[in-house]
Amino acid sequence: MAHVVGIHIAAATWPEQVRAVDEVEAIAQQGLVGDRKFGARRQISIVSNEELAEAAARLGSGIPAGLTRRQITISEGRFDREPGSTVRLGEVVVTVNGDCSPCDEMEESIGPGARAALVELAGITGTIVTGGMIRIGDSVEFE
Repeated sequence: MAHVVGIHIAAATWPEQVRAVDEVEAIAQQGLVGDRKFGARRQISIVSNEELAEAAARLGSGIPAGLTRRQITISEGRFDREPGSTVRLGEVVVTVNGDCSPCDEMEESIGPGARAALVELAGITGTIVTGGMIRIGDSVEFE
């Protein structure tokens, strides 16, 4: 079963560095407390190590999850990118908005070719519908 393996928060937009934390509070319809996306339409982004491994194979080198600037990293699984599908992270429920397309900053943070390697593999964005704490080790369910 998939579980949360990484949580990365940044207080400000690029080039502010993300910091790894063990837990974060998710507020319904708002986002992750302390993160730059709090109150934004794209409240949460989630990436899978399984998809990152596929992107790394395309790129020819590893892709550290924190450098993607996605807030939550899960151990395995492929996302249903259909808007309205649901992901549960422990007690937190997220409704998927869609694919989280890679941006130009990935060319700088990860290296040349990263943006192309991550197309359709850079995770999803979503809206938090049920808040709570997200912790390293929490189970992940695709509903």
